[in-house]
Amino acid sequence: MIDFSQLDRTIHEKGRLSIMTLLASRADAWAFQDLKAQLEMSDGNLITHLRTLEKAEFISGEKSTGDGRPQTLYVLTTAGRAAFLAYLGVLEQILGLGK
Repeated sequence: MIDFSQLDRTIHEKGRLSIMTLLASRADAWAFQDLKAQLEMSDGNLITHLRTLEKAEFISGEKSTGDGRPQTLYVLTTAGRAAFLAYLGVLEQILGLGK
């Protein structure tokens, strides 16, 4: 039987799941503005979710002024990638039961 308590509540919320999925989808960092545009979230909503993920140490954000304009770049941490893969594993078990 599947242990549904293994679904990580930090990741399971729709906004945070969306962020984690985007960050896991490529090796390079995502800029705050790119995440905002892709997810169609307000600044405040996105910041709240990013802070929650940073507090859990699933992502890290780094300020950059590479092109003259400051921006924050976000990536999955090693712990974040492991948590995301574990989360996907539980979802795959759930999907297996539903088939």
